[in-house]
Amino acid sequence: MTGTTENGAPGRLVLGVHRSANDNAWRERLSDTETRHALAIAQRLGVPDVLARVMAARGVLPDAAEAFLAPSLKSLMPDPSNLVDMDKAIERIADAIQAGKRLAIFGDYDVDGATSCAVLARYLRWLGLDPVIHIPDRIIEGYGPNGPALEALRAGGADMLLTVDCGSTSFEAFETARKLGLDVVVIDHHQVGEQLPDVHALVNPNRQDDLSGQGHLAAVGVSFLFLVGLNRELRRRGAFAGRSEPDLMALLDLVALGTVCDVVPLKGLNRAYVLRGLAIMHQRKNAGLASLADVARVVGKATPYHLGYLLGPRINAGGRIGDAALGARLLTCEDHADARDIAERLHQLNAERQAMEALMLEEAGAQAALTMDAIDPAVLITGSQEWHPGIVGLIASRLKDAHRRPAFAIAYDETGKGTGSGRSIPGVDLGAAVRAAVDEGLLEKGGGHAMAAGLTMQRDRQAAINAFFDARLKAAVEVAGAARDIKIDGALTASGARLDLLEQLEKAGPYGAGHSEPVFAFPAHRVAFADVVGNGHVRASLSSPDGTQLKAIAFKAEDKPHGKALLAKRGQSVHAAGTLSVDTWQGTPRVQLKILDVADPHTARRS
Repeated sequence: MTGTTENGAPGRLVLGVHRSANDNAWRERLSDTETRHALAIAQRLGVPDVLARVMAARGVLPDAAEAFLAPSLKSLMPDPSNLVDMDKAIERIADAIQAGKRLAIFGDYDVDGATSCAVLARYLRWLGLDPVIHIPDRIIEGYGPNGPALEALRAGGADMLLTVDCGSTSFEAFETARKLGLDVVVIDHHQVGEQLPDVHALVNPNRQDDLSGQGHLAAVGVSFLFLVGLNRELRRRGAFAGRSEPDLMALLDLVALGTVCDVVPLKGLNRAYVLRGLAIMHQRKNAGLASLADVARVVGKATPYHLGYLLGPRINAGGRIGDAALGARLLTCEDHADARDIAERLHQLNAERQAMEALMLEEAGAQAALTMDAIDPAVLITGSQEWHPGIVGLIASRLKDAHRRPAFAIAYDETGKGTGSGRSIPGVDLGAAVRAAVDEGLLEKGGGHAMAAGLTMQRDRQAAINAFFDARLKAAVEVAGAARDIKIDGALTASGARLDLLEQLEKAGPYGAGHSEPVFAFPAHRVAFADVVGNGHVRASLSSPDGTQLKAIAFKAEDKPHGKALLAKRGQSVHAAGTLSVDTWQGTPRVQLKILDVADPHTARRS
């Protein structure tokens, strides 16, 4: 969405940029109403105008501004009992704990699944239990509980199964569990239909009959709510008499990691989870997280960027191309030497994943170009028998960004059966379209969220699936794709981009999905230096009219229009738009601009 004026028209152009290097219009993020809210916030709280503008632009109302700047878990945490089936789940697990039953935790192979398993396992270990964790192999077992895995867990002595980040649609697997006498409790957050599997309790705020309003939580956030309720119930039963209670707050570093990496909105409770979790993470009490931060070269205080782009991909690498259980093992590890070994292995797997991704992306890009020339589909579908199933989601994301439309990447086997992942753009519900295609018999399996979906299909059905997606999504894709805007929070110069400004902006953070980083425009700054560094990044130095220098970088932009423009404009002036962060070099912090776009000052107003 663009910023809007009072009558709903697109927001005013910033610096007259109607068409930038990346073919974007730069528009004010704040509407007229939000501008008035910003003024009220600044006056009531005495905060700088720039902070007030950032808050108002993200939906913070004047009456809520003071609480927003000091979010507390206590005030934002709902009663866990508000979620459907939560009390049933808590009572059954509390009974199992007190009866000394063996619990098995079954999780997904992504970061949300690994962190969900870890918070539950760490809590149960504090109570003296030894739960077994099973993470399915992405290729051999696929997503979610399966019969053979449940049979193995039961044979290993498990009395009760607790699934996290999966299970809401595992009808066949849970029929197997029933026959095995394995009691099941599900904790999940994925969208589901009216039909639910037959289990003792299914806690999922996205159930159609759940009115708790917590559907924005990641699975790890729901798992933490479950532990809050379980801890309360065990306290009521006197389980902590003569002993200290488990420290739930110590688990928030894991909750923050899973929340950021599952790209759920960083608003309300999620924002409080992440804000408190980052502070816990800085204490480095979790051996696995500390080791992973070391191998990923995370310096200083971790931010959502570090979690989403440095730590998360390394945990995911195990599930994509290696041992899917490595992430959960790392996050539950107590021995620092073992944690270091696992972290190093994940770091190596991530490097291998990056190399494989580069080769797959080259082929996918060529396929996409041919498809776009031939049929210009609403949803771009690419695939190959040579692709690794664990990496197709990353390829889909890159294609979506490059072509500004939903995209699927599919790994086919020798029979023509394909397993794929899709990524969407705002305003286009890909998960609903996939579920509809399953209902029509075009796909063997499929589901997901508005922004991400998975499917299983036969290669010879691709033309029919393309036609189905065109009929269902073409209009929405055209509307969404036409909005080529960058929303600007304000204008700055290099001399104004100071560390104290970032300290103020941090008060409105942390930033992430649904709570975007502030974007600032830097008018007519001279490109004093620009060069290519690392893996296709463009490093630059921008000079304001008063001569102040600002270090800048455009990530993976060597072949992108804004990167090429920076390199071509050495010694000349550009308008630049981007986000600010602290870059610590040899122990000295300095402000750095992450450049998202540039425009020519001489042609911007004439475009």
